[in-house]
Amino acid sequence: MSLELGLALRLQGVGLSSCEHRTVAKDGRIVCSKIVVGDNEVTPDVCRTCPMKAVNCAHLRFSLKQVSPSPLVVRYNGREEVWNDDPAEVRFEQSACAAKVMPIGHPRQCAGCALRQPVRVFGEEQAVQRRRQPVAGVGKVVPFPGRRVAAAAG
Repeated sequence: MSLELGLALRLQGVGLSSCEHRTVAKDGRIVCSKIVVGDNEVTPDVCRTCPMKAVNCAHLRFSLKQVSPSPLVVRYNGREEVWNDDPAEVRFEQSACAAKVMPIGHPRQCAGCALRQPVRVFGEEQAVQRRRQPVAGVGKVVPFPGRRVAAAAG
């Protein structure tokens, strides 16, 4: 229980909970509604590398595919090891710009667009905005007594 709470707090701190495409399935898995090819279960690492965050434009229409790397079997000196350390990767399956009515192959194509309209603020900027918001009812304000100048005895 405490592990799940810790994970939830870390997700809030990273700003992952604000994605409108992430939901919880009936069986308790965290899934992305935009992944149409591959396993739609997502982890915080998969969400951090989402190409939607790189584009961050209101004109983007897209679907995603999750690609899991295949394990590599390595044989040497009579030993055999399976290497599968690479994390899953999310890529655009299909994507297009609604303003220009053209397909988008890679998030870099939207970098210099004059019509780009950011949808939301991710990461560090979001954390700065949270810090600026006043927190009501956190503590008690106690005024310090005024300073009195003591006369020197002479």
